[in-house]
Amino acid sequence: MNNSFYEKYKGEVNLLIVTLLWSATFVIIKGALEDISSMLFIGLRFLIAGIILLPIVIRRKLDWKNAKIIPPIILGVLLFLGFATQTVGLKFTSATKSAFLTGSAVAIIPFLQLIIEKKKPKTGPIIGVVVVLIGILFLSGGNSIMTLLKDIVTNFNFGDFLTLICAFFFALYVVYLDMISSKYIFWMLLIVQIGVSAFLAFSTAIVFDLINYEQLRIEFTSQLSFGIIYTSIFATLFTTTLQTKYQKLVSPTKAGIVYSFEPIFAAIIAFFFLSERISAFGLLGAVLIFVGLIISETCDGFIKSIRKSV
Repeated sequence: MNNSFYEKYKGEVNLLIVTLLWSATFVIIKGALEDISSMLFIGLRFLIAGIILLPIVIRRKLDWKNAKIIPPIILGVLLFLGFATQTVGLKFTSATKSAFLTGSAVAIIPFLQLIIEKKKPKTGPIIGVVVVLIGILFLSGGNSIMTLLKDIVTNFNFGDFLTLICAFFFALYVVYLDMISSKYIFWMLLIVQIGVSAFLAFSTAIVFDLINYEQLRIEFTSQLSFGIIYTSIFATLFTTTLQTKYQKLVSPTKAGIVYSFEPIFAAIIAFFFLSERISAFGLLGAVLIFVGLIISETCDGFIKSIRKSV
């Protein structure tokens, strides 16, 4: 990769890596959850990531006495709530609707950025968000886009509601990370949010068991072992590290657009490993998501050049 290109788009490149690592988790987690309760699985993936990270953080000798710990804790709470509501929501809704509703986070981010940070997103990213949202609709809807929309409107259920809440929490996480990442020591921010997420997941697993919503269960199999190893190291430790370090280099709105590549990568993985074919509408959706990213990167510069020439 050309070094000057990487330096210019370092944030976007690393967030694409995050998105690629996330995209493989749908198939992996779907299989792993046959052998373990959902909240226990989330707890284990964050716990193992935290255990691996802990020796590195200890060697850094961070000043915890003078640290303002509440904002990183809030970040961890948001991270957990996003995972929890998405996981529980999938029990009540289809994977197709879940993918589309979760992807709607890309449209929520600009509004949260305006309300919380008082920052008005630039024209390019806003146009890119609209194009990406249409692309997600095509990619999620397959050959029956109208059927998907009708299903969401007429059969809106508790799972759909939770998945929308999940999209809100993920969008809020992206905006809040943008607010605090430059003000905190990177390693402190990283270990706190992973530790908080693990604690909340295990606590929720116990509560779910006590109220008979979801019994604590685990059966160690090769499928589960692989799922825990992949999600804890690659889809939790690596992704949270890269996201925490590099998201501050791009705007929250643009970060949301990059994360929208997740269903594209997931479709590619499903094609090679599960022989699942993507429809023509799905391909068009993938193209639109890519076009949305290009627009977000180039539109503002194009508008400026036109204004200068006028």
